Amino acid sequence: MKMNKEEYAIILEYLPNGYPLEGKMMPIAQAIGKENLTLLELVPRRGIALEIGEQVYIGEGKRPKIYYILGRLHREKLTEAAKNQLQEFIEEIVKNREKEFVDFFNKAEAINKRIHQIEFLPGFGKKHMQEIIKQRKEKEFESFEDMKKRIQNLPDPEKAIEKRILKELITIERHNLFVP
Repeated sequence: MKMNKEEYAIILEYLPNGYPLEGKMMPIAQAIGKENLTLLELVPRRGIALEIGEQVYIGEGKRPKIYYILGRLHREKLTEAAKNQLQEFIEEIVKNREKEFVDFFNKAEAINKRIHQIEFLPGFGKKHMQEIIKQRKEKEFESFEDMKKRIQNLPDPEKAIEKRILKELITIERHNLFVP
């Protein structure tokens, strides 16, 4: 999977006076890249106030609202408000990019002899994984709905992916499936 540079980011939190304990009174925005789900710290242009949930351009060339990208945002620095926004953003991403995430189920592979990528999803165990593999051999899944119809007692694949992405963004995971 080739990583393209982020073009747009969604503002998760805007701190007009910077971080309370750092003493630098520099406005800062906590954001997430739309394409690669990269957590970023952005410095807005002088006199620009950012809205939570707003999409801002961070690609090459002139950026109307962002002065510069400070760097990656460390998960420990995420504010509670940013985490809540993150949840909403992830739900939207999974809905809008359903095909991409359904393809995960169609193409997921074993990591080693003992564990499969599918088993990293919350609520998915060996039985689900084996049933998914059996079903996809017959015919690839077309949607989350298709998966639910074809596999009995399947945990909600959409919710499982949302939870996994959030977990990968907020905690350190040994294996990341969706987040760089």
